[in-house]
Amino acid sequence: MLALSGIVKSFGNLRAVDGVDLAIAPGRITGVIGPNGAGKTTLFNLIAGSLAPDAGEIVFDGARLDGLTPDRIFRRGLARTFQIPRPFPRMTVLENTMLVPMNQTGERFWANWVQPGQVAAEEKASRERAVEVLTFCGLGDKLASMAGTLSGGQQKLLELARVLMIDPKMILLDEPAAGVNPTLMETLIEKILALHARGVTFLIIEHNMDLVMRICRPIVVMAQGKVILQGEPDEIRRHPEVIDAYLGQSAA
Repeated sequence: MLALSGIVKSFGNLRAVDGVDLAIAPGRITGVIGPNGAGKTTLFNLIAGSLAPDAGEIVFDGARLDGLTPDRIFRRGLARTFQIPRPFPRMTVLENTMLVPMNQTGERFWANWVQPGQVAAEEKASRERAVEVLTFCGLGDKLASMAGTLSGGQQKLLELARVLMIDPKMILLDEPAAGVNPTLMETLIEKILALHARGVTFLIIEHNMDLVMRICRPIVVMAQGKVILQGEPDEIRRHPEVIDAYLGQSAA
């Protein structure tokens, strides 16, 4: 579903992503791990269009992505969440979610006067879909709450609800467990697995090894901008290169 070939991204003299080749199969939950500075988030930013690669190709569902803007990538069914959630804090949870659908007639101010019926119908459909995905994500009792009042874990669930508004083919999750309490982390895992059962493909950056080892097959290991290993959890857990990347030669 997603193929990266020879991807390079440098910032001055620092090569943050250094010739990455990676293929993500459809219908899988693929984890990306590595020490801080390994290039994981930069790789996500390249895939999602926030950054342009210096070299290489990114192909999603048979079409080139590199060079496209984030909104055009989003329209193709590839959505992402962020390590630090980015809700509109002074809007309600429901309003945050209803903002997502694209090309709404009501976005054109004159349409509210000349096409009020169509605007109302689209808004009704958007509201119904937003209530559906928020309820699925465990936020059905928070519809009228201001997004800025949610806990960190609830904001992560709101991020997930927002991307679900477009029925994405693939979701990039950037450290979904960061700052999330154990109870909400279990809820998040439950939702990921439920979506996976529906056929959604995931690529997940995560430092929480419990989450990665439980749900990710395969796991990709990055260090110093390169992919150093890809495999199943048991192989990753025991591999000397992984131990070295995290702990150094002396610990290995």
